[in-house]
Parts: sequence; structure tokens; C-alpha cells
Amino acid sequence: MEITLRILCLLVGYLLGSFLTAECIARRLTGRSARDLGSGNPGMANIMATLGKGPGFAVLAGDVAKTVLACGLCWLLAGPVLGHTALLYAGTGAISGHNCSLWHKGWGGKGVAVTCAWLMLYLPVTGVLCCLAGGVAVLLTGYLPVGAVLIAALAVPVGWLQYGTEAGAVLALNAVIMVTRHWAGLQRIHRGEELQFFRPKL
Repeated sequence: MEITLRILCLLVGYLLGSFLTAECIARRLTGRSARDLGSGNPGMANIMATLGKGPGFAVLAGDVAKTVLACGLCWLLAGPVLGHTALLYAGTGAISGHNCSLWHKGWGGKGVAVTCAWLMLYLPVTGVLCCLAGGVAVLLTGYLPVGAVLIAALAVPVGWLQYGTEAGAVLALNAVIMVTRHWAGLQRIHRGEELQFFRPKL
């Protein structure tokens, strides 16, 4: 029963995560796919850079909303049996759907906003701190990939300490996924080619 519920939470999260807010907003505002705009990534940063702050924040709101919906549904369906583990698998499914969308033939984003929203729900206090640490890293270095990877990496020991080995293992898997999604950006940072969004103030 518990295994079945875990799979159900993954599927619910995946189906909802596959809805790419950035793609809908890009097509509504420009008639073009998000993959044809800027970096081609269907995420807040790309939409904000190419279409402005309003559309960018709309993407953020949509990505947060679908994550909250996935976690809320899974909490109602499986929470009485699985407890917080329902949120663990709902969030993992939502990230997987966002990164490899069923509705867009496997094309997707990098999952930063979805990951942050999920961690704030699954690890209410410590998850927020992980996200804040990632935000500070971006402000100090100017590199979005650094912050994204740091958020996911910090959540691994935090989740393990709070909820045990299963949580640590699933969070570690998500950290690996985050690294792979940002690997090209990390390599560009190493070569000095990555765009800096902020610069440290001296």
C-alpha cells in the first residue's frame, strides 16, 4: 500500500509539473515558444530577461502554484498513510515533470522555482533557509547555477537529519538532477563565459 501511494504521488506530481507556465505565457504574449526566446529555457529567469518582470513573476507564480497543488493533492490522498513522505514524492514528481514535460515531448526547464517551492513545503523552516542560502550565493557570485545547485545540495543533509535515510536519498537524487541540469552553466562559469546577473558589491 505504501509503495503504491509513493508511486501515485510521483505520478500526480509529474503530471502537474509537466505544465510549463513559461511556455503558456510566451505563446500568449509573443505567439512563439519559450524555446525560441533568449536562452530557450522555460523558466522565470529567461522569461523575465526577454519579456520583462511582469511575465517573469507570472511564470514564478505558476510554477509555485503547480508545486503547491501537487503537494496539496498528494497530502490529501496519501498524507494520512505516508505523512511528510507524500510531499517528498509529490515534489520529486513535480520537478521531474517540469524538467522533462510529458506535454512537451520531454522538453522542460531546470526546476529551480519548483524545487524551492517544494522545499519550503517539505522542510518548512530549514527549506526556506536552504533557499535563502542559494539566493545569497547568487547575489555574491552573480551566477544562477551556483545558487541553484547549492539549494539542492544543502537540502540533502537537512532532509536526512529531519526525516531519515529515505528522505536523504531522494533529496540526493534531486541534487544530482539539479547539477546535471546546470552542468553546462557550471562549465561556462569555469571558462568565464557565464552571464552574471549580479556583481558583488565591494
